[in-house]
Amino acid sequence: MRTQGTALATIAALVLVSGLAHAQWLNLKTPGTPRLPDGKANLLAPAPRLPDGRPDLSGIWDVGNMLYFHDLARGLKPGELETTPWASAVRKQRMDRDHVDDPYGYCLPLGVPRINTRSPFKIVQTPTMTAFLHETFVGMMFRQVFTDGRPMLKPGENEPTWLGYSVGRWDGDTFVVDTTGFRDGGWLSAREAYPHSDALHVIERWRRKDFGHLDLTITIDDPKAYVKPWTNTIPLVLLPDTELLEAFCDNQMTILKQWSYQPPPVEPPSPREEK
Repeated sequence: MRTQGTALATIAALVLVSGLAHAQWLNLKTPGTPRLPDGKANLLAPAPRLPDGRPDLSGIWDVGNMLYFHDLARGLKPGELETTPWASAVRKQRMDRDHVDDPYGYCLPLGVPRINTRSPFKIVQTPTMTAFLHETFVGMMFRQVFTDGRPMLKPGENEPTWLGYSVGRWDGDTFVVDTTGFRDGGWLSAREAYPHSDALHVIERWRRKDFGHLDLTITIDDPKAYVKPWTNTIPLVLLPDTELLEAFCDNQMTILKQWSYQPPPVEPPSPREEK
């Protein structure tokens, strides 16, 4: 069983990356991009700003590696992340089964914030909404972050979703996004298999340092899964002179038919909140 599970996890990862390279749009020169003498984009130029003076986050961004996809808590000190007994048990079950139950291996959404750590995405800003267009390897996906003044969702107000419901605001030059309304039992990391519950509140702080670099600081506040909130910062790099391409998980299920493994046991639901 262990060998089969490891092989399945490996094949799943290979299939999801083999069908498509990262965004590539040949012979494109994006207007408004500062240039070096050799014509390449100057990623160290000052960050652009919108007519209202706020930073312009627009562009295609990529983490450039799989480190935070596998471990969102990468680099944190011991004790900064403490799982509750429920989360510890769920994580152990996932790891004991060699991660074969990760929804991503079955062409399902990555969830937030994991969707920011896997593949390129485009940010598009408007006065009342900021859109995130994701080139995930399981299909093209989008997030809407509403900046029209609507409040955050209260527990139970809407149907739980993979990506949650997001509202945004500006704190100086930092774009702050609050997301709630998640499904129960999601995954925050691939290799480390950190779970989250339906009580998850993700706070993202997006700060464009210069033309080509953006820091994404993420806080995970989930009292059912973690003893206390924890925070990590992920550096993102601009992909200039390119565009997103379509990506679909159209051959994964064919591959999965070649492997034999035991059906997953039901994960225990997160504890019910006391009223």
